[in-house]
Amino acid sequence: MSDCDCGSQGAALKPLEEAIELMLARARPISGSERVATAEALDRVLAEAQTSPITVPAWDNSAMDGYAIRTADLSEGQNRLRVTQRIPAGSSGEPLGAGEAARIFTGAPVPPGADAVVMQEFCERDGDTLIVKRPPAPGANIRRAGEDIETGAEVLAAGTRLAPQHLGLAASVGIATLPVKRRLKVAIFSSGDELVMPGETLAPGQIYNSNHFTLSGLLRRLGCEIIDLGQVEDNFEATRDALARGAGEADLVLASGGVSVGEEDHVKPAVEALGTLDLWKIAIRPGKPVAFGHIGETPFIGAPGNPVSLFVTFCLFMRPFILRQQGVSGDLVPPMLSAEAAFDWPKPDKRREFVRARLETGPDGAARVSVYPSRSSGVLSSVVWANGLVVIREGQVVRRGERVDFLPFSELLQ
Repeated sequence: MSDCDCGSQGAALKPLEEAIELMLARARPISGSERVATAEALDRVLAEAQTSPITVPAWDNSAMDGYAIRTADLSEGQNRLRVTQRIPAGSSGEPLGAGEAARIFTGAPVPPGADAVVMQEFCERDGDTLIVKRPPAPGANIRRAGEDIETGAEVLAAGTRLAPQHLGLAASVGIATLPVKRRLKVAIFSSGDELVMPGETLAPGQIYNSNHFTLSGLLRRLGCEIIDLGQVEDNFEATRDALARGAGEADLVLASGGVSVGEEDHVKPAVEALGTLDLWKIAIRPGKPVAFGHIGETPFIGAPGNPVSLFVTFCLFMRPFILRQQGVSGDLVPPMLSAEAAFDWPKPDKRREFVRARLETGPDGAARVSVYPSRSSGVLSSVVWANGLVVIREGQVVRRGERVDFLPFSELLQ
């Protein structure tokens, strides 16, 4: 994990927006799909648009518990009706005659002849006699047939990453299976002779390979199929071989570490030996040394080895690229919140900074954000402490009480 977050070393740094635009422009959605049960389609990407085979609601139905009535029967001061039937959800009633009312429950079909439902709170019962204390307007408390979905209407667009509400909508129109994109295959490896896996004994100068677990967890959150290439020795030949193998087996190759310019950083020259490097060094902190290119037709992204840098660059670059490869359509830039700064940031940077931060609600109900005291990209515990990132733009000075942009992890880790 030798990558530092030091100076530019003479190379021009790509602005953040340009880097993301370049990467997304070169992302190619994978081909191939499969059909899965609707209940099993959570977080999968819909391969084909879905239309409704039915109308929803299929009939006029009651929006609440109450009484179905004919509003014309309540004209000229009349407020008494005769209750002639009871209609629970799952059954249907008989046509309503003059002067009649039907006890009705939420979701039950409105009987023919009725043109309103009066809330039970606005009524009194005296045996079979209904006393209406507050007459409703025609159409009140009735959900009309088809007001939600018409037969043949598109209910889910292709390229939708299916959330629980999408599954519920599909089920509501009777769709039992869904066509989804196959899972994206991502090959990963870590560079660094100093790395050992948890459970092994640390020798002097060694550290545990946290990046493998962070990266694997982030990829699983996105529903990827992981091809684990393991830990690669810090030499050119081993790095080149790992890249070549990953490109041959996966839709995307991701590496952590080895993308800087040290003597033990071999990813950049290995990628250039096998293919093309389209992007290297971005004007952000942490995570400046981000490599993007192709090995043959297979895209490659190299992330810094420092654990916080890996985490931040995954959220900013790898996540949207992976989503686009998976076939997700639409805007992939996560929305930001505005919050009051509970900190001072007196020294601006030439690069855009993504500062580990915690958003909390104060006693007065105002949302305030504080930042972690260390800027070190090696302090992984700071990411656990935080619940998002404060975005401090190039040259920006922040004073306590000013508004700042906040990227919540809830938007970056789903």
